Amino acid sequence: MTVDRIVHLAAGSMILLSIALANFVHSDWIWLAVFVGANLAQSGLTSFCPLAAMLKKARVPDSSKCCS
Repeated sequence: MTVDRIVHLAAGSMILLSIALANFVHSDWIWLAVFVGANLAQSGLTSFCPLAAMLKKARVPDSSKCCS
């Protein structure tokens, strides 16, 4: 898996988890989805994603260097 795919998978999973927890446990869990959404908006505007930076330091292949 590449950095981009892992970031998308992690963000989508966190949002779905947050919605499930807000529905079944406590409504304050929705703030996790708000945080993830704000982080996605911030990374779209600034091109900096903390998770992507950590994955690149962990030497996960970048999508630009991957053949398939």
